[in-house]
Amino acid sequence: MRNFSWHCFSTTGDIEAYLLYKECEALAGGCDQRLIEDEEEEG
Repeated sequence: MRNFSWHCFSTTGDIEAYLLYKECEALAGGCDQRLIEDEEEEG
């Protein structure tokens, strides 16, 4: 999804596509952080 929204933004310059890209990026980062925290809790 990130690649698609980035491609749309880079092709059209549409700010909505860029905001979607940033939102997907933030969500993906949040998932990664939760996995790291879960692994640390398990020891």
